[in-house]
Parts: sequence; C-alpha cells; structure tokens
Amino acid sequence: MPKPDSAIYGVRLSQRLLEPLENLQLLGSRAVLALLGIAVGCGVVIALLNIGHNAKLQSLAIFKGMGSELMVVHVQPASDSQPSIRHIPTARDSPKILEALPDFQTLALLAVTAANAHISGRTLHTLIVGATPELTKVLNLQINQGRLLSNYDVSSTYSILGWNAAISLSTNKKPVAPGAQIQLGDYLFQVAGTLQAQEPNPLLPFTIDDMVLVPLESMRRIVNSSRINTILAQSNSEQPQAAAALLEKHLQSLWPDHAVHIQTPQQLLSGITQQSRLFSGLIIGLGGISLLVGGVGIMNVMLMNVAERRQEIGIRLAIAARRRDIAYLFLLEAMALAVMGSLFGMLLGTGATWVFSFLSAWESFSLSPLSILIGMLSSILTGLFFGLNPALSAARLRPVQALRDA
Repeated sequence: MPKPDSAIYGVRLSQRLLEPLENLQLLGSRAVLALLGIAVGCGVVIALLNIGHNAKLQSLAIFKGMGSELMVVHVQPASDSQPSIRHIPTARDSPKILEALPDFQTLALLAVTAANAHISGRTLHTLIVGATPELTKVLNLQINQGRLLSNYDVSSTYSILGWNAAISLSTNKKPVAPGAQIQLGDYLFQVAGTLQAQEPNPLLPFTIDDMVLVPLESMRRIVNSSRINTILAQSNSEQPQAAAALLEKHLQSLWPDHAVHIQTPQQLLSGITQQSRLFSGLIIGLGGISLLVGGVGIMNVMLMNVAERRQEIGIRLAIAARRRDIAYLFLLEAMALAVMGSLFGMLLGTGATWVFSFLSAWESFSLSPLSILIGMLSSILTGLFFGLNPALSAARLRPVQALRDA
C-alpha cells in the first residue's frame, strides 16, 4: 500500500498555526502567568542590556567635548634626589617641544598644588593651578565676569576663580567680583575674573570649577618650589596614540631625571569599552536566570496541559494523526507563549530603560537593536527548549493507553 504524500497529508499550515492560539485561550490564567514569566525574563534582558548601552554612551559623551586631540602629561621626579637644574621643566621648554614635534599645536604647562584661599574672612581649601596663558585655549575657558589671563600677566599677581570657588568664597552681602583681593599663601592676589561653569573632565588632575588659576611664574609666591607637574597638549595628528608616544619619548629625553606618563582619551575609552563588555556578560547572565524561571513556568503549564488533554491526544492518534502532528501542536503552543511573551517583554524592557534614563537625567535615550534581538531570540529559544519535552511526551503516548487513562 503506498504511503500518503506528506505534502498533502495532515493538518493545513493555517490550521496548525491558529489551533495553538485557540488552545491557549482555553488555558486562561495559566497561559497568562506563563506568558508573564517569559515577558519578565525577556524584559530584564532587554532592559539591562539597554541600560548598559546607554551608560556606555553617557560615558562616551563625557569625552566628546574634550576632543580626541587632548593629552595630559604627568611629570614627576624619578627619585627623591634633586634633579639637575638643566633638566627641570620650565615654561621656556614649550617652544622647543613645539618646534621638535610639529604635530602638536598648543602646550599648556601647569604647576598644581593644594593651598588655602582667604577672602573677606572666608577660607577655602582648594587647588591652586599655575599655568601658562595657553591653558585658556586648550580647555576653552569661558569668562563669566572680568577677563582671562593673558601673556601680559605672566608674572603678575592676578588670579581667576572657578565657578564653584567663586560661589564658596562669596557671601550674601559681598559676592566675589573682579578687583577683589584674595590671599593665596602669604601673598595677596587680585581677582581678574571668574569662569563660567565647565563640564568635568576626567583626564584632568583638578576640577576646573573648583580651582584658583594664577600665572605659572606667580606660583613661586605661593609655594617654595613651583615645579611643572602637568602639561596639557593638543595634537592635530590623525594618529593620536603615535603622537603621544613621540611626545613621551621627546619629553623623557628632555628631562631624563623625571618620569613622564601620558594619558589620552583613547586610553580611557578603551577601559570603558572593556568594562562595558564585562558588564554586558554579567547582565546576560542575570537575564538568563530570569528566562530560566520563565521557561520552567512554560514547561509546567505544558505538562499540565498534556495531562489534561490525554483523551484528545488518544482520539487524534486513533483517527490516524501522526505523532509529529501531536508534537507540533504542543510545541507550537509553547512557542506561541514564548513569542507573545517576548513581544510583551520588548515593550516592558524598553519602557523600563526609558524610565531609568529619565530618572538618571541622562542626556539622551538610545535603543540598542542588539539588545532587542538577544532578548527576543533568547526568549523564543527558551520556549522551544522547555516546550520540547512536553511535546515529545505527548507524541509518545499510545492511543489505547491515552484513552484508558483519560
């Protein structure tokens, strides 16, 4: 007897797809609870991956304003011994460096120290930054009141206050204004201006808003030794890492008694990227646990479903239904739960990420397509995995046994 053609024998495709949905409606609240389990797991995966994605973008946005051309050079004596006078960094070295390294357009030499600032009976312990006039261009400093320091103030006793420093030294009756006298160390400096609030720069060893800026040569009035310990450099090279290596090599040859270390935005960005990968792995692990709980819920519902429908299974097998038709029926029901749960989880996870970004006051919200793909695909595969055993159990039932046990 010839076998029936599998292309025309069995359940139609439309019926095979619609029947699981009709059966799930009969399950009522149990199907809803299983669907919610998958939805929560999918939502957790999507939300955590998107939060990590937006956190990374937020971190990268911090570096966007500083520009990839900024480099911070830390210069420290290589030992406790006094360096040779010929090898002590001074402002006079700046033209030599720029001449030897044409890829660099601007250098700002800094001496940073902690000290007390006194004005009108108020005291503020802060960082005093002695710098060459190029600092204004390198950090794009914007004045709030008064004026910035210029080349004519190289050895003067003028000072500039950062936004927070000006507020901390102000009183309700007498805010700090240009022309005020401020004591730094044993000397009085005149406030030439105050700066506008600046975004924090993780590369800098000081916070611009909290600093008191004075000319580099005037640092000798505040501390006995005003050694240059920081250099801010701007490069127009298309390969900043290579330019940084050349700068480090040149400075090391210029100041052999000092240790020179250069930080670039690319180094920090590489660290952030690596941390983001580790964080993403942890997030996927946590999301996998949530999906595991949802998958167990699907398997529990499907096993109960098979147990309650043994008579139906027996009748289907008795009237020549193929075992794979029975397996497809229950497997597609599990898959339908997983697909609907993943769709609901996508909305849940996306909404949770948006709320988190809003409450965190992040600049923008970005949806990662990869997070949705991973969340939904993992949910569907979870439904397939946990629905496979109940489907195969139903397909293995013998018609007589199924009808007798029903």
